[in-house]
Amino acid sequence: MAEFLFNGKKVYYEIYGSGGKPIVILNGIMMSTASWQPFVEQFSKNNQLILVDFFDQGQSERLSFDYNHDLQVDLLDELIQRLWYTDVTLMGISYGGEIALQYALKHPTRVNRLILANTCARTSSWLKKIGDGWNAVAATGDGLAYYLTTIPIIYSTEFFHKKADWMQSREEMLTKYFSRPDVLQALIRLTNSSVGYDVTDQLYNVKCPTLIISGSEDALVPPTEQQLLHQLIPNSVYVTINGSGHASMYENPLAFASLVLGFTNAQEVTI
Repeated sequence: MAEFLFNGKKVYYEIYGSGGKPIVILNGIMMSTASWQPFVEQFSKNNQLILVDFFDQGQSERLSFDYNHDLQVDLLDELIQRLWYTDVTLMGISYGGEIALQYALKHPTRVNRLILANTCARTSSWLKKIGDGWNAVAATGDGLAYYLTTIPIIYSTEFFHKKADWMQSREEMLTKYFSRPDVLQALIRLTNSSVGYDVTDQLYNVKCPTLIISGSEDALVPPTEQQLLHQLIPNSVYVTINGSGHASMYENPLAFASLVLGFTNAQEVTI
């Protein structure tokens, strides 16, 4: 558990493990380093695992101004340089995948392999309307309403019903968290930071091996968005976790961990 200042603002991160290839994991909008605790032991057993909270997430500083993705990309670069990494596996899910993709485009020599889970190359007009709806509810200050608007759609219907007790505990925990005015304002800024995001015409410049993970039941960022990534990123592999929604790491953790660790640690094979 550590922190540093970037542009005079606190950034929180965690490092686990001491050997193997470094894996830097980037959060979705409503996530934090705490979201990855179930994976820490497995991901750090043979690798060094780095978790980080973006600005307006978790234990990193809340901001008081609007920004775009560039700020989070630069925050990530400061972290990677501070840790003296020359090449990493960069894994991002949803919002984190967008930042990971832009980082790989901006700093191609620092990314050995790229893993993009449940993410996209653009904020479509449809996705922007969803974000506008989230922000409208956030502006009311009603934590339960924000939970009900944002969280159920993240999961597949099968998982939602199968894990009813777990979902109820999430509702109680997240409703309390979302009821904090500072959290809701941070979530509004995070959501707004994706407005105008579109790197579709740059995807051919991604040079590192790239794994694209899709959930067949992802209703938030549908598989067509990941298929577009695969179509336009030259050296990419596309995998679908059948039956999974947007939160693929929670819905099928065995498949998710196997994909991340396998892609990170597999040796190149020449045939």
